[in-house]
Amino acid sequence: MADNNAIFEHVASTLAELFDLDRSEITLDSHLSEDLDIDSIDAIDLIVELKKYVGKKISPEDFKSVRTVGDIVNAVSELMDRPV
Repeated sequence: MADNNAIFEHVASTLAELFDLDRSEITLDSHLSEDLDIDSIDAIDLIVELKKYVGKKISPEDFKSVRTVGDIVNAVSELMDRPV
């Protein structure tokens, strides 16, 4: 199981690659829409990539309250802790 630092590194790298962002500007406090200009369509692309990382189905409910990169890290951590 990955720890939150490893999850953050993966999420930040994925965000940078998918959306052509500067990796050094992505922090746990980065707000997805305000700081990173990620909209709901982009979020779907991100969820598809995260599903590969988590290895489990991700429902929209799992990410309903996600607003920051830190929220993504917490959601992914919770998903990884769930039994299959």
